[in-house]
Amino acid sequence: MTTPGQYASVRYLVDDVQATVDFYTTHLGFHLKTSAAPAFADVVRGPLRLLLSGPTSSGARATPHDATGPGRNRIHLVVDDLDTEIDRLQAAGLAFRSELVCGPGGR
Repeated sequence: MTTPGQYASVRYLVDDVQATVDFYTTHLGFHLKTSAAPAFADVVRGPLRLLLSGPTSSGARATPHDATGPGRNRIHLVVDDLDTEIDRLQAAGLAFRSELVCGPGGR
């Protein structure tokens, strides 16, 4: 699923992308990898990549407004074949919180 050297990525839904970037880069030792603020940015520290999705990002679109429990923030797994992985998980009886979302970062 992943190869050595790739990041462990976690998506955080945030209200203010730039303020979040400033916090992580100023106080916690992360560096900016990509910025499409105010919608999205990602910051990196070692093998950890935080995907910071603002309210207008494609990542936030898929999140129901009432989703305040587990699953609101997401981990980001890189797979060789997304459709095969979705089929495998559905065949195992797992439920998805939303339909597949496509955006600038992929699908």
